[in-house]
Amino acid sequence: MSALDAAVIGAQEECSAARHPTDELLAGRFACREFSDAPVRRSIIEEILRVARFAPSGANIQPWHVYVLTGATKDSVSAALVEAHEMSPEEHVSEYKYYASDLPEPYLKRRHEFGRLFYDSLGIARADSEARSRQTAKNYTFFGAPVGFIVTIDRRLEVGSWLDLGMFVQNVMLAAAGRGLQSCPQETFSKYHRILRTMLAIPAEQIVVCGISIGKANVESQERLMPRADIDEFATFLGFGS
Repeated sequence: MSALDAAVIGAQEECSAARHPTDELLAGRFACREFSDAPVRRSIIEEILRVARFAPSGANIQPWHVYVLTGATKDSVSAALVEAHEMSPEEHVSEYKYYASDLPEPYLKRRHEFGRLFYDSLGIARADSEARSRQTAKNYTFFGAPVGFIVTIDRRLEVGSWLDLGMFVQNVMLAAAGRGLQSCPQETFSKYHRILRTMLAIPAEQIVVCGISIGKANVESQERLMPRADIDEFATFLGFGS
């Protein structure tokens, strides 16, 4: 190996060992469920959306639409959803399935582990359905965040556009983190699409996909609760040699 080759390899190893600012955003972002009520200016939200729109999009379709809620409008939506959750949850169902009906392994094990770790961290017993319901209700108040998004997609589009939408949602959360804010993506809003459709004048061709809570977290950082599989569990490397 030449001295030049050795220098290049050494530089590459140094780069991989160094913590890049992007890495900090990716690893530091967490699903925040306890926000400060500190207001977030409209200009900041516009900045987030302006950069998030550069998410990859097949054929540049850009399939996302966002309803941005704050103040009295957000409070009215929250009140309606909390009431529906408490009084008639069985009357509401999402227009799409988030989980497979019969989850295979290792996904079923991971889902069970999530439930155990999450509710244990809150001191809620597995059999305490009332406490679990109260915790779920906090979703509909956007966990106290000053800004809430309702994200929709045109139902006439196919699954590839949902992939684009997911990358847009990730961009939103990373752009928020880059501005010192945290977020929480919440599929559970999709369950109450009929209420949201009426209150926000969402067109019939749009499916409510999720909500996103955005604001300043009540804590500066949070130890990651949920374990993630190491790369040897999900990546197959080919052609790299030994």
